[in-house]
Amino acid sequence: MGDTYLLTVVSELFGLEGYEIQRIPAHDGGRNVVYTCEKEGEGAKILRIAFLPDRSREDFLGEVEFVQYLFEHGGSVSNVIGSRNGNLLEEITYNHHTFFVCLFEKAKGKMLVENNYRYREGVPITEYYFNCGKTLGKLHHISKGYTPVQRRNSFFDKYNAEYIDKLIPGSLSLLKEKMVELLDTLQGLDRDQETFGMIHFDYNDGNYSIDFDTGHITVYDFDNSCYCWYMFDLASLWSSGVGWIQFEPDAGKRKKFMDDYFTTALEGYRSETRIEDSMLEKLPLFIQVNLMENILGRFEDMGNNWEEPECYEELSYLIKCLEDDIPYKGFFHDIYSCEEPFAYEERNI
Repeated sequence: MGDTYLLTVVSELFGLEGYEIQRIPAHDGGRNVVYTCEKEGEGAKILRIAFLPDRSREDFLGEVEFVQYLFEHGGSVSNVIGSRNGNLLEEITYNHHTFFVCLFEKAKGKMLVENNYRYREGVPITEYYFNCGKTLGKLHHISKGYTPVQRRNSFFDKYNAEYIDKLIPGSLSLLKEKMVELLDTLQGLDRDQETFGMIHFDYNDGNYSIDFDTGHITVYDFDNSCYCWYMFDLASLWSSGVGWIQFEPDAGKRKKFMDDYFTTALEGYRSETRIEDSMLEKLPLFIQVNLMENILGRFEDMGNNWEEPECYEELSYLIKCLEDDIPYKGFFHDIYSCEEPFAYEERNI
């Protein structure tokens, strides 16, 4: 990618001379090259270079404008940093290729996985569940007052029958049918200021850091943010809880844990913003929408490239839940195995 040339240009644009710049290993399906930038006596930064032509300049401007708005209104997010030219987004053309570059403050603390999924010493884990909800609630509350200059896409701009038909193989006709049914159901829902607005769209512990001194959470990676129902992020919040109890063999105990977990997370959420009970009752629907997004994302990442057998098993599991209308990600259903969480072997895709 011409790393050295690009980094030299970027360093000049963003004033990163003297910083130690290190590339962060990419995850599957990653659409950006990301670097940490560190310098003695300065706050660490995260540099993101987007190299795929799948997003437009307007997409990026919409994202960074939203992040800055959240930050300026008290949202706990990694703020975007302007370049020396005063731009939140810089566009660099190199070898007939356009790269979009953004710089962010590095979030304080670290991800849960970096702490081996241990929470703060001597503090009940329920503090974390509450804070996850509270942090999200604050972002949604701020979003309810947001009027963009550069508007981001809406959910239906991407998720429609045409997109499903293009991505999902013809052999999975029932899956296609179920996805289109889901979209039809969503089309009938209210879209007022209290229920529908700019959301994160990928709210999970891979996209925020925790300050383990205070429990404070800072959210980042608004790469997928779009206009959607706030319930979509709440369904992601629900799904984030399953990891804590996924090896429990007793479905009743898993159910009890998840009810308690989500009650605590919702208390945090409601300490910052309103959510009607009539919307909360649609949690099972939005967990299915999360599954649909997850399945489509995997097909998008794979293209025609089926390499790892475990990816069939995970994908088959999600597909089975959607095709058979199994709610709550199958977590309380016979399909679920605590030995192999969220895997299903009995079919070939």
